[in-house]
Amino acid sequence: MKLYPDLKAEYAKRHNELWPEMREMLKDHGAISYSIFFDPETDYLFGYLEIKDDAKWSKTADTEINRKWWDYMADMMETNPDNSPVTVDLEQVFEL
Repeated sequence: MKLYPDLKAEYAKRHNELWPEMREMLKDHGAISYSIFFDPETDYLFGYLEIKDDAKWSKTADTEINRKWWDYMADMMETNPDNSPVTVDLEQVFEL
């Protein structure tokens, strides 16, 4: 994902104040662990997510709270027409 310049502090603030209903939805859809990292040289964000079940997780995009979150965050980052963040799928090349 790509954050707009100079918005790291606000991005972190919004996530530190994550809505309880958003946190609940993530857990209900199988999120075990979710971390987001920031590269200050490029403003890129890297999300690392551990989930229980791919099929269950794939339904998060269709929840009302997730759509509301995307709308809330759209002013901070590159987004698609539906306000979902523009993402790039990475190919794993190593695991120990």
